[in-house]
Amino acid sequence: MRTRTTTAALITAALLALTACGTEPEPDAPAAGPSASATTDPEDQYLSTARDITFNGAPTDDELTQLPPQWCDALADGHSVEWTFSLSGGDLYPLGQEWGTVQTDAYTLLVAGVRAYCPEYLKTVTDELREGGDY
Repeated sequence: MRTRTTTAALITAALLALTACGTEPEPDAPAAGPSASATTDPEDQYLSTARDITFNGAPTDDELTQLPPQWCDALADGHSVEWTFSLSGGDLYPLGQEWGTVQTDAYTLLVAGVRAYCPEYLKTVTDELREGGDY
């Protein structure tokens, strides 16, 4: 009986040691970072907001996703939101042959695009829109 108790104690101790080893990270193992699923795709992030906007007509995802890179380029060149949307400037107001949106929704779409594709310009855009009372 003593042999069984001693054997059981040794097995239990070995199992506990193995379990403890399995829960500690290896010293050379890289720290766990955010999972790929936690990363939001800019296009998905932008289109999620776009789908909540009421358009006059029905823009395609392709039409909508063509705008943010152009907006980002205009902002990178130092242009304002006003210039970016104006007909005599960038002419990048969100509208197509058979669709469009009101200005408040256009600004919402612009902010979503900048947030997703070129967040380094987000403060510049929101500050300009706030100054004009549009955000």
